[in-house]
Amino acid sequence: MLYPIPSHLSDLPIYKKAMEIIILSRSISTYLNQDLSYLRPDGSEDADIYFSGDIVQQSSSLAPEIVNAELERYSDKKHKHIASLERLTTRLYNNCKRLEHCNSDGKEYLPILRSELRKFKKLQHTWMLTL
Repeated sequence: MLYPIPSHLSDLPIYKKAMEIIILSRSISTYLNQDLSYLRPDGSEDADIYFSGDIVQQSSSLAPEIVNAELERYSDKKHKHIASLERLTTRLYNNCKRLEHCNSDGKEYLPILRSELRKFKKLQHTWMLTL
């Protein structure tokens, strides 16, 4: 769903960090997919390729949850978006940890993404206090 976001939201540090995480996770996933897309000698595929897709999907969901929480008027619905954002962040972090054990040279970039996620969590905590 594409819709214009108010300009004040795009200036939020947490929103900017979410956009950085999207770009970073897409780049890492593209790099990983080149190594993980080959079939093994027994004809099976590498299960880690699914985690590389998960990090893209989960990171792409961060910014919309931030926008939804900011635009929501009711406190209980706002908290649902915040909880969803926390779950996404945790899953994304865990999937990065799983991918660090995969058979790819791209796994060297995953600590960078995890570091950005730690920064995002700090921003998230501060941002939640402002809602």
